[in-house]
Amino acid sequence: MAASSVRCRASSSVLSSAAAAAARRGLPFVGAFCVLSLGFSTAALSFSSSSSSSLRTGCAQSLPFVPLLRSKFRAPFRGVHSAKMEGSQGSGNTVPSIVVYVTVPNKEAGKKLAESIIKERLAACVNIVPGIQSIYHWQGKIETDSEELLIIKTRESLLEPLTQHVKANHEYDIPEVIGLPILGGNVQYLEWIKNSTRD
Repeated sequence: MAASSVRCRASSSVLSSAAAAAARRGLPFVGAFCVLSLGFSTAALSFSSSSSSSLRTGCAQSLPFVPLLRSKFRAPFRGVHSAKMEGSQGSGNTVPSIVVYVTVPNKEAGKKLAESIIKERLAACVNIVPGIQSIYHWQGKIETDSEELLIIKTRESLLEPLTQHVKANHEYDIPEVIGLPILGGNVQYLEWIKNSTRD
């Protein structure tokens, strides 16, 4: 007997059993049907990785509700950029905010610079990411250095004073200061950035 035929018969018996159980419990049959449909959809997805021919002809693939379920359950997971994030910039309790990258030569320099930025209320938070390796052009040569990365969260309006502060307190001739917009996120966190920085 073909494997697809066995799967079809097993699916029918499971569906009938679920319907009977739902009736005994007084549950709507639609709910049991939806739960089983999700199970069949998952089975179809896992089975597809083992056999491409079964994907086209298998029982689970031929069920009419599988494409519908796939479209319903996959839609929110198409990518972070397709989902609208909570707390878009411009709400009354937040201000346009940015993330700023600054590289430093070592942990001590990073900690000193981060503390001075926070002390001046030029940022709400500075993360220090250790152990990065930078490969770059400098004075006609390709250089490789171990560095640390500061990830700075602040108001967009503070980018210029933050840049001047970094340039005045950094040992590099041309320190990296790159600002990236925060498009949205946790409203309470965005409010905290606003409240933890100077106007």
